[in-house]
Amino acid sequence: MRAGSERDRLPGEAQASALGRLFEATTALFHRLRAAAAQVHGQGELTAGRRGVLRDLERLGPQTVPQMARRRPVSRQHIQTLVNGLIADGLTEAVENPAHRRSRLVRLTASGRALVEAMRRREARILAAIPLDLGRHGTRDLERAAEVLNRVRAALEGSTWRRLVGGRR
Repeated sequence: MRAGSERDRLPGEAQASALGRLFEATTALFHRLRAAAAQVHGQGELTAGRRGVLRDLERLGPQTVPQMARRRPVSRQHIQTLVNGLIADGLTEAVENPAHRRSRLVRLTASGRALVEAMRRREARILAAIPLDLGRHGTRDLERAAEVLNRVRAALEGSTWRRLVGGRR
């Protein structure tokens, strides 16, 4: 065995090294996904932020701007700007919130739902045609990868993470 291999490291060091590689791969994939989304959806008014808000509203239902902002590492003001543009374009609307008088719920309009469905169909057609060589456990491996990424994200959003970095968001 060569010096400095995974087996020679302490468990925490091996985890740190593996997480570092995962973060590098995830960052590279994130940048490639942004470019791919721009190719699929165009670079016009349907930016990544706007698509994300529309998808979350479709998946999670009506939400307030603060609720949407808490799901992302961005400011409430940034989400408000996105929502204002989506409202102006007729893709979302603000409605009364029975749980809070001042913080209205944002929901998709019929046009917004139709746009999200068109995005989903376009992406599904392309994703199904990607020539991935994943072997016989391909779908299971993809599901496992998504599970691992979700667990890492949850750890980075949790109280232990906040304690480790001194309470900074």
